[in-house]
Amino acid sequence: MDTVNRSTLTPRKSRLSRTFAKVMHIRAATTTIDHQFQKVKSLEKANREENEKIQSKLATDAFVAKVFATLSSVKAAYAELQYAQSPYNAESIQSADQVIVSELKSLSEMKRSYLKNHIDETSPETTILLAEIQEQKSVSKTFEITKKRLVTQGQSKDADILVLKEKLNEIERENKLIERRLNSSGPLSRHENLHFSKLNTTDFVLCLKHAMKSIRSFVKLMIGEMEYANWDIDAAAGSIQPNVVYWDATHKCYAFESFVCKEMFDGFNLPNFSVSNDRGSRSKTARRQQFFFDRFMELKYLKPREYITWKPTSTFAKFCWVKYLKLVHPKMESSLFGNLNQRNLVSVEKFPETTFFESFAEVAKRVWLLHCLAFSMDPNGVSIFQVKGGSRFSEVFMESVNEEAFLSPGCSREVAFTVVPGFKLGKSVVQCQVYMS
Repeated sequence: MDTVNRSTLTPRKSRLSRTFAKVMHIRAATTTIDHQFQKVKSLEKANREENEKIQSKLATDAFVAKVFATLSSVKAAYAELQYAQSPYNAESIQSADQVIVSELKSLSEMKRSYLKNHIDETSPETTILLAEIQEQKSVSKTFEITKKRLVTQGQSKDADILVLKEKLNEIERENKLIERRLNSSGPLSRHENLHFSKLNTTDFVLCLKHAMKSIRSFVKLMIGEMEYANWDIDAAAGSIQPNVVYWDATHKCYAFESFVCKEMFDGFNLPNFSVSNDRGSRSKTARRQQFFFDRFMELKYLKPREYITWKPTSTFAKFCWVKYLKLVHPKMESSLFGNLNQRNLVSVEKFPETTFFESFAEVAKRVWLLHCLAFSMDPNGVSIFQVKGGSRFSEVFMESVNEEAFLSPGCSREVAFTVVPGFKLGKSVVQCQVYMS
């Protein structure tokens, strides 16, 4: 009996165990599914929040883009308003004013929306794109208006330049009138209403001083060009005046001055510097004096370029061409300037537009005026003289350009060379200028 009961109970316990195991397995599976479901719900929530953030950022970006586009429209309208004021354009002003008011209202509405946090945009990508297009149009419009304003300002400046040029020309004309009164030749202004019969040696000396001033300016320029071209100044001075010991290194300029004076005053005693023959050398005494005095007055107030342009075939113009070709050697010009352009122009009787030739032409003018003045004073002309090196100094006929030579106890009072020639006008003598050894 006991054996039967045991065999009957054992299968029942096995079935119960299996059922319990199945229940536990189902519960475990259900728990896993619930956990996974919760995880999925969490991910969906996170994605929704992330999407909301992205949408919020896009809405904010769209809002900001609209603000900047509106500001650009205001700026463009304001630029148009300013441009329409000068010259005055009522229609453009009214149009620009309406645009400004409209855009400011839009900005005000945007401000209220921002303060109430109502900046949602149904299609932010489209809004951003439209705002960028609007902003680019406004910027383009602003640049176009700026361009118009600059063009207008340029035209206004051009008009101002023309007015100023007219004023400048008027001032220059007035200055020439004043120059005639004050006289660009300084003390020679008294020649304005003077007859040739009243000229004297003092007038000649004053004119000579101005000639020497122009020669020294030209020599200074010429030495500067030589130094720039790497010339040996000592050797150049030595080739002009050999075996001279200078009291100061700067005194070498006197050698170059002597060279310029020698060439420029060559033929000074001839009526037309031997460059031409005209009625001045054949006319009677009084007419001859008046002729040269008229020449003096004719050139006195004009620049060499102005006079040559006015009278390109004048004796003075020929004097300029001849003296330049003699004074400035082709090798010298080529070395200083790298070409012979000035010489080529002078050879065909044209005026080179260079500082160097302008300075030379001023020398030619001053020497020519001195020549005309001399023949105005003395119908028989004037003679010039120089002193040979080694001659004893004479206060009657000479003037020293280096007075320090007389301060030295061992001064030999001998002349090294003549810098500026002397002149004899009738019974009067104008001292030559010499360099003392």
